Amino acid sequence: MYLSRFLSLHTLWVTVSSVMQHYPSVWGHYDVCKTQIYTEEGKVWDYMACQPEARDMIKYVKVTLDPPDITCGDPPETFCAMGNPYMCNNECDASTQELAHPPELMFDLEGRHPSTFWQSTTWKDYPKPLHVNITLSWNKTIELTDNIVITFESGRPDQMILEKSLDYGRTWQPYQYYATDCLDAFHMDPKSVRDLSQHTVLEIICTEEYSTGYMTNSKIIHFEIKDRFAFFAGPRLHNMASLYGQLDTTKKLRDFFTITDLRIRLLRPATGEIYVDEQHLARYFYAISDIRVYGRCKCNLHATGCKEENKRLLCECEHNTTGPDCGKCKKNYQGRPWSAGSYLPIPKGTANICIPSISSIGNPPKFDRIWPNISSLEVSKPNQANVCDNELLHCQNGGTCINNVRCQCPPAYTGILCEKLRCEREPGGCGGRSSAPGRAGEGAGPGPRLLLLPLLALLAARPPRGC
Repeated sequence: MYLSRFLSLHTLWVTVSSVMQHYPSVWGHYDVCKTQIYTEEGKVWDYMACQPEARDMIKYVKVTLDPPDITCGDPPETFCAMGNPYMCNNECDASTQELAHPPELMFDLEGRHPSTFWQSTTWKDYPKPLHVNITLSWNKTIELTDNIVITFESGRPDQMILEKSLDYGRTWQPYQYYATDCLDAFHMDPKSVRDLSQHTVLEIICTEEYSTGYMTNSKIIHFEIKDRFAFFAGPRLHNMASLYGQLDTTKKLRDFFTITDLRIRLLRPATGEIYVDEQHLARYFYAISDIRVYGRCKCNLHATGCKEENKRLLCECEHNTTGPDCGKCKKNYQGRPWSAGSYLPIPKGTANICIPSISSIGNPPKFDRIWPNISSLEVSKPNQANVCDNELLHCQNGGTCINNVRCQCPPAYTGILCEKLRCEREPGGCGGRSSAPGRAGEGAGPGPRLLLLPLLALLAARPPRGC
C-alpha cells in the first residue's frame, strides 16, 4: 500500500515537473522569451514577454568627478581622523598606493579592514563651498530593482542631492534631497518614504533620515526602491503581479525606476555643528567606501540576456528585435510597427514579436517554428505563396491565409501550414491514393513534400519530455 502511494506521488511529481518545465514563467519572473509547446498541429514556439536577471550594475559603471582635481593626494595633504576630529595626522598622497584614495575605491570589493575609499580634498578653501559631482554612467538604459546604497567613510554630508538622467546625461532630474535641515537647505518640508502612498510614490522628497552629521556609526544613505515597490506589491513584495501591472500601464511609474546615469551632488560635508570650525578645516571632506546599484538592462521585454561588448552593455534581443534596448525590428521583420513587450496578461505577458515584411517574402527569413526547411516543403514559387501567422509562415498546397493568423486549408489537407494530407487521419490512411492534388505546374508523383509527411506526423505525435 505504501509503495503504491509512493509511486502515485512520484507520478504526480513527474507530471507537475513536466508542466513546469514547459511553462517556466508561471510565477511571473519573465525569465524565458519562448518555450516549446505541443499542439494537435505539432511542436511550436510559444512566445512570451521576457527580461534579463537583475545584477550588480556597478561592475559596468563609468565614473566621472567634477571638478576633475577634487580627489585628495595631489599635492599630498593631511586630514583629521573621523573618530577623533582633532587628531589631524592622516595623510593622503596620490603617489603612494597605500595612501592614495582614487575614485575606483568606491566600487572595489569591501570586507577588508581598514576599508578602502575615495576621498576628496579637505575644505581648505572655506567659505567657498566644497561642491563635488560624482556621475555614474552606463551608456545603457537600466531598470532599478533594489535600493541605491551609498556608504560614507566620512560623516554623511549635511546636504546632498541624488539625481538621475534618462538621456545619457543631457538632462537631469532630482531623485531625492538629503539634508540635516530640509527647510533651511532646500526650502522643503522633511519627509520619508513612509509618508508616501500609491498616489504620491513619484513625489520628490527631502529627507533628514540619512543626514545625522558627523557620527561614526551612521555611514549609509539609501534611495529606497523596494519601499516604493511595496506600495503595489505589498510589504514583502509577494504580489509582484500587481507591481508589474502598474509598471505596464503607467509610463511615469516605469520611467521613475529607469535610468541611464546617476549623479551624486555633494553640497556640504558633515560638520556636526551649526558653525564651521575655521581653525580645523582638515576635519571637513567627503569620503565614500562603497556604492551599490542593482538593476537590469532595459530590453523592452524582448530579451533575457544582456552582454558586455566593447565596454558597453547590449541586450541579446529575441522576438526578431534588435538595437541596444531591443527598440526596433530587425531588417526584413517590419511587417508591423515595433512594440515593447507587455507584462500583461499575468503571468506570461505578451511578446509583441516583430513579423517579416511583405517585401521579404521573396527571400524568406529564418523562422522560429520547429519545422523542416521551407524549401523542402516545395515552396517553388515563394512570390505566389500565401503567408500566415505571427511570423508570416507560408500556407502550403493552396491554403489561404485568414486574418494573418492561420491557414485555411483545402479539403484534402490539414496542419498549421496545410502540409499534411487529411486522409492520413482516416482509417486505412491514404491507402491506394497515389498522390494528392498538387499545385499547378507540379507533377503527380510523390515529391519531397510527401516523403516528409511521415516526419511531420512523427513531430506532431511526439509527447513532451518527462511524460
